[in-house]
Amino acid sequence: MDDLEQPAGQPDDAEDADFSGQSFAGQTWRRGRFVRCRFRFADLSDLLTESCRFEACDFNGARMNGSRHVDTSFANSRFTGAGLFAAEFHTCQLLGSDLSGAELTGITIDGGDWSWAGLRRQDLRKQALRGLTLADADLTGCNLQQVDLRDADLTRAHLDGARLRGADLRGADLSGVNLGVLDLHGVRLDSVQAVLLARSLGAIVR
Repeated sequence: MDDLEQPAGQPDDAEDADFSGQSFAGQTWRRGRFVRCRFRFADLSDLLTESCRFEACDFNGARMNGSRHVDTSFANSRFTGAGLFAAEFHTCQLLGSDLSGAELTGITIDGGDWSWAGLRRQDLRKQALRGLTLADADLTGCNLQQVDLRDADLTRAHLDGARLRGADLRGADLSGVNLGVLDLHGVRLDSVQAVLLARSLGAIVR
């Protein structure tokens, strides 16, 4: 991909546009809106987005290493095979987006709403995810060891097979999560969650 096209700057708002194979490395985009656009194998490394909106966009295979996103929405978008090494997401929304198979090593997630996001089998160990909304998110088989999930919203999150050793779940909303099937060895829980766990195991708590 050494012959990537070099656009002059931030593209105009677009619908159904194809930016595949283009290079936007190091650019700054503000308040842009892109609907059903394709960024397949585009070079978005070190890109800064601020208050942008991406709806149902395709980032499959895109290079997004070192990119930084602030108050940006990536709703129902696909990141299969995307490189997000050391990328940062600050108060962003990734509702319904699929990040299964994306490279997330060194990623920073600072707040935001990742409800219904697909993170199946991702390695998120030691991540600081305090206060993050992950309602209905697919965390099946994820490595969540030593992850800070305090005060996170994990309502109905899918945690089957997730590794949670050393994770901190105090204050997290675990409504709809079957705690009885999870390996909670070494996991930090608050008193309310401990009662929920006991009840999920059949105990009568008075």
